[in-house]
Amino acid sequence: MLINLTDVLTSEGKTQEVQVPIEMTSFSNGMTEYKVIEKSPVNFKFSCIERGKAQIYGKAQIVLEMNCDRCLKEVKKKFELDFFREVFAPDETTESTDDNDDQNFMEGYQLNVEDLVYSEILLNLPMKVLCRQDCKGICRQCGKNLNEGECGCDTFIPDPRMAVIKDIFNANKEV
Repeated sequence: MLINLTDVLTSEGKTQEVQVPIEMTSFSNGMTEYKVIEKSPVNFKFSCIERGKAQIYGKAQIVLEMNCDRCLKEVKKKFELDFFREVFAPDETTESTDDNDDQNFMEGYQLNVEDLVYSEILLNLPMKVLCRQDCKGICRQCGKNLNEGECGCDTFIPDPRMAVIKDIFNANKEV
């Protein structure tokens, strides 16, 4: 959805409050696609600081269905989006706009809400998603979720530095 910011960017001291629904049904970070479970509308407040420069303040909530990085169980991850950005009119040619090239959510005088929400989710995406802090993950041999109980597989991993000594003992072993 596009919001026209012409009035805000051209009228000094002008403020505007708008509530816009989020239209996205899934979120993709380039490697994985996550389903959007819940979403609230974005509450925007636009304020003109000076002619050609405005502040955007927004708040929203979105819940994504993600998988735990250890046990692969589905997890609902809630994101509280609370952002503050400064935008410039497209005909504004100052040094600050040349340095500020992160306005990929602006299309002329129009704000692309989906692109802004996408970039905010991307910034808030956690490095690791866990179903709980003490998640045990899955067994390396049989693939059972270890949070549900032990699987009985042999989990002994021999020290690779002792492999030569083990080979010596196995070579001299009588059958």
